[in-house]
Amino acid sequence: MIDFHSHIIPQVDDGSKNLKQTDELINEAVNAGFDKIILTPHYIKTYYESDTEQNELWAEGIRKIIEKENLNLEVYLGNESYLSDDILELLAEKKITTINSSKYLLMEMPLNTKPINMFSVVYKLKEKEIVPIIAHPERYSFIQQDPFIIYQLIKNGCLAQSNFGSFVGYYGKNAQTLAQKLIENNMVHFLGSDVHRPNTVYMQIKEAKKKIISIIGEKKFNKITTENPDHVINNEDFEVESPEQLKFNFIEKRKLGIKE
Repeated sequence: MIDFHSHIIPQVDDGSKNLKQTDELINEAVNAGFDKIILTPHYIKTYYESDTEQNELWAEGIRKIIEKENLNLEVYLGNESYLSDDILELLAEKKITTINSSKYLLMEMPLNTKPINMFSVVYKLKEKEIVPIIAHPERYSFIQQDPFIIYQLIKNGCLAQSNFGSFVGYYGKNAQTLAQKLIENNMVHFLGSDVHRPNTVYMQIKEAKKKIISIIGEKKFNKITTENPDHVINNEDFEVESPEQLKFNFIEKRKLGIKE
């Protein structure tokens, strides 16, 4: 499996605090069944601003730890880039990077506020042939309340990455309900741990894997945890199934706050 979203690089965001935690995390990843990890430190202006050069140095340091400990693990650099109007400039200035220097960019949105520039930023990226991958859409309250938004984003050329933990309630019932709906309706193209600390979500990967396979089957699980991520790492095009319109029963609508 490939962990598509992680915060393992130390001292650059709210993830790993030091090399000791980083070492613990890479060992936890291997024990959880991962053989590749995409390193995706946050980039949020005035909060987390480590640039690509700095992150590359850390990534190389992590590779040396992996080699020293003889772990069966490869790491690749990306970012979890916060949605912003100047995202193309940030790429050009090497403040942020796509995944393994491919055309695929992991992009984060505000957790609790609907961004008014969401589609305009997507169009800017698409014009430059960059494919936006929406990080954990099931966690955004504005998408929980209006799930048609993620359907529109995918129809407009975005892909989506859900968190393993969402399927076992790690982020609450709303995220769990929406994650299951998204994966049932062809709106999850990758899975990531979004790990920040040792002894947390990597401990739940096996349970999450079992739950996800019970929903979509092992073949599709392998597609979104191995095949699709490999295509991204290798900067390859790949086919995705068309998203299906989401349907919710009355209780699900009440829980998520979906307006009629």
